[in-house]
Amino acid sequence: MTYALVVGESLVDVVTDASGTTVERPGGSAANVAVALARLGRPVRFATAYADDERGAAIARHLAGAGVEPATDPHVLERTSSAAATIGADGSATYVFDLDWRFGAVETAEPPAYVHVCSIGAVLEPGADDVLALLDRLLAGDAPPTVTYDVNARPQITGTGPGVVGRVESVARRSHVVKASDEDLAVLYPTLGLAEAALHLLGLGPRAVVVTRGGQGALWHDADQVRNVPARPTTVVDTIGAGDTFSAATIDGLWDGLDPEATLARAVRAAAITVSRPGADPPTRAELDAAG
Repeated sequence: MTYALVVGESLVDVVTDASGTTVERPGGSAANVAVALARLGRPVRFATAYADDERGAAIARHLAGAGVEPATDPHVLERTSSAAATIGADGSATYVFDLDWRFGAVETAEPPAYVHVCSIGAVLEPGADDVLALLDRLLAGDAPPTVTYDVNARPQITGTGPGVVGRVESVARRSHVVKASDEDLAVLYPTLGLAEAALHLLGLGPRAVVVTRGGQGALWHDADQVRNVPARPTTVVDTIGAGDTFSAATIDGLWDGLDPEATLARAVRAAAITVSRPGADPPTRAELDAAG
């Protein structure tokens, strides 16, 4: 079976909106990607971690409800991680994290066609070391996967500076497509312009670097040229899960063999749906097709 393996953190978003109302929703960058891909009808296995507690059970129900299969036993933490998210009047979110990250052994006798790694899980020790080891093992196999990586920088928990940049670049060197927002690139490379930073990442070995720019759309950098796709007009409720939905739809486009511009257009369309409703609530295949 052709499937995607997503590797990274799961957590509970404790979301306070502009009116002061607080709700808890399952989330985490990697979990959001796994759910978004599954809603698009792709077989997904997920290597993640959460505790055997009430919040962990909520995450498990959320993943199972979308059709995401576990790639490993997730119960390796003492408590399930969380992110306190505060939504501003413009729909943007700021976060405070309570996070632990590691994961158990991943069985890959049937290798994945795609592997996606992202965000905190790719750079936060001790789990980040296991992410690199897993990528190396899969890439050295008889049927190496296409690796996608979303930087999704979280300086509040990982910090900034050469150590974090080195971690990011270690993953980028193992990736075929790297995605970063304009804000990610400013955090990683504050002395470089947007195009310079994207070209620097491209020089590490990926086939393409995708840069998201919020309301200004997205760019695809590869060895041939730069392609630009504008944002889709929408009313922003909040931005939680927008980048994760974009990543999932990018993988979906690669899966279908779309060209770069069509892949970007699909990803932009999917992200616009997610920001139009509360929380990380990515579209189904039917919703995405209807929005075309």
